[in-house]
Amino acid sequence: MGTAAQPAPERPTPCIARQPILSVDEDVTGYELLFRESSEKDHFTSDVENATGTAIDTLNVVGLDVLCDGRLAFINCTHHMLMKEFFLLLPSDEIVIEIQETIRADAAVVAACRHLKQNGYSIALDNFVKGDPREELVPFASFIKVDVKKVPHDQCGLLAAHYGNKRCQMLALKVENAQSFLLAKENGFTQFQGYFFRHPERMRARQIPANQVTYLRLLQAISKPNTDFREIEDLIKREPSLCYRLLRYLNSPLLGRSSPVTSIRHALDLLGERELFRWIRMATTLVMGQDKSSDLVLSSLVRARFCELMAPKLKSGDADLFLLGILSLMDAILQVPIGAVVEELLLEPKIKAQLVAGKTGEKTPLSPIYDLMLAREAGDWKTVNQLGKELNLSLYCINTNYNEAMRWARDVTSAVRPEPIQGRS
Repeated sequence: MGTAAQPAPERPTPCIARQPILSVDEDVTGYELLFRESSEKDHFTSDVENATGTAIDTLNVVGLDVLCDGRLAFINCTHHMLMKEFFLLLPSDEIVIEIQETIRADAAVVAACRHLKQNGYSIALDNFVKGDPREELVPFASFIKVDVKKVPHDQCGLLAAHYGNKRCQMLALKVENAQSFLLAKENGFTQFQGYFFRHPERMRARQIPANQVTYLRLLQAISKPNTDFREIEDLIKREPSLCYRLLRYLNSPLLGRSSPVTSIRHALDLLGERELFRWIRMATTLVMGQDKSSDLVLSSLVRARFCELMAPKLKSGDADLFLLGILSLMDAILQVPIGAVVEELLLEPKIKAQLVAGKTGEKTPLSPIYDLMLAREAGDWKTVNQLGKELNLSLYCINTNYNEAMRWARDVTSAVRPEPIQGRS
């Protein structure tokens, strides 16, 4: 008898997370990419050089446009990588090379930075401080990054005043709350890195804006045990932007349909119940977040798709993990407490409990997958590793599904997001 074929071993897949970088107006201008290399043994290396080198080799597979949504990619650089010119493999107009504080500004490093600058690459000096030994590299820098949690407030202001200009932007690191954001702006910083905008602080007394109620009612309508399609049709008809998005989505390459749509009800029938519910969740999230940072909307879709992909591998009962992911940032998108959001929706008790618990740190049966979602997004590799073992999930599975979720979210936002009107400023 022949020997049964052995399953092919899982290929290592790089772990790539990202942290947003925002302008003074809180628009996302780029992402710092956080790399770790995974293996079949569920091990994360702490070797930045190997991790980043492997990631560079695979960035064209995942796609910088997917990882950074068309924004700049800030990538850490070691001395060896600088000398070997690894970054010349990547497009100069899409990346920023971060020179770490451990790199000595000797003659070879100065020459390498000059060469990169001549080839159109942007350079950032990471964790810059007063009297920094990388002073000779300042003429090549497009960004100087200062850790505002470590550097005293008065020194932050002096650094920004001395080095900041039209050619070189001052970027504040570790901006974790609104107060830190305001202080950094006062000190003259023009770029800000951190998750402060995901934790709105002026929202206790706020109510859900009236023009957002229709969207929440749509989410509520599809959460009912008995779906009323007439109610859904009526709600969509009240919002021209949703009607437009629905028709555009039906014509997108994602669906590959060619038959004409004769009415909104016909469009609903063409999609079918499951795809309709998915579209409503995506479209309402995009509309409600259209005046917010694009990262909030994109991340909510990545979270939703990641949870949905992981659901068959988890013991989560019949909980709708897609809904858990997409609502997890709704408080930041709407600038209202999460309690006010869930009160408006008829949700499964487990989903509602976890959405509230996710903001307080309490634990529920869905906490492991919720915490895994947050850890993978933030690049907290130690927690990802621990939760992966707890849930009996390989790192290959986690990373492959997360990369797929990012790809999917990018495709969906391109299909559902309205095209810019030509000629408008």
